[in-house]
Amino acid sequence: MIVPLLRAMRPKQWLKNTFVFAPLLFGKQFLKTDQLLRSLEAFGLFCALASAVYLVNDIIDREKDAAHPVKKARPIASGALSVSAAIIAAGALAGGALAIAFMRLPWLGVVLAIYGAINVAYSFGLKNVVIIDVFAIAIGFVLRVLGGAAAIHVEASRWLLTCTIFLSLFLAACKRRSEIARMGDDGATRDVLRSYSIGFVDQMIMVAMTGTILSYALYTLDPVTIAKLGTRDLVFTLPFVMYGMFRYLHVVRNTTDGESPTELLLSDRWVQLAVVGYVATIVLLFLIFQGTEPLPMG
Repeated sequence: MIVPLLRAMRPKQWLKNTFVFAPLLFGKQFLKTDQLLRSLEAFGLFCALASAVYLVNDIIDREKDAAHPVKKARPIASGALSVSAAIIAAGALAGGALAIAFMRLPWLGVVLAIYGAINVAYSFGLKNVVIIDVFAIAIGFVLRVLGGAAAIHVEASRWLLTCTIFLSLFLAACKRRSEIARMGDDGATRDVLRSYSIGFVDQMIMVAMTGTILSYALYTLDPVTIAKLGTRDLVFTLPFVMYGMFRYLHVVRNTTDGESPTELLLSDRWVQLAVVGYVATIVLLFLIFQGTEPLPMG
């Protein structure tokens, strides 16, 4: 039962929770051990709660997943993990994560509670409401950033949150496009997919990608950002952002591999190089230009 349970918890998807480290990086706190430990704690709590949500979602969708060409192999849909065991594990993970968060980092507990509530609502119905389903996925990434900021007591930049909103909408729309492409426009096993078309989702993707690039460019050039981070050169990270998104879009448009952003990130070396280059450049800039401390969370 242990192996099926671990598979059902989807540890590969924990990669999404690395968004909690964005405030640590952009708050120039990554060299402070105590702040790093708080961020790691937030990451772990998000992973536990996310796994609980995946278990709940798979319990609800087990019949539909059984008819899906890929999802039918999931432990609950295939019968490898019993529903009762999944319920117990989900309760333990969610309860433990929320209890620890509220005891250790109360503001993080609030964010985690909101994250859990939205994801449960998604599992029980929001995923069947066209467009709202995409926003429900996207807000999870925004909450990860807010949770990371709450954990280390720094203010999450409004520009950073705006970039996260657009980027998460881009990823969510790409996920929908890949699902439609895999199943066909009229052969989807999820009802909401029949409300989308490839053309419409492509328009959503282009709007979200354009918004991400423009908002990030404005963020790097904003005088407040320059004063806060102590460098004018953050704009030189923009090519990594653009290339990474273009590469991601290329894969999504030409294959069916965009259904899971984490799987694509773990398998595509060009996207990996863009991410590594981006993070390395930011760290280098911040180490060279060590200046103003970030504003405390108010």
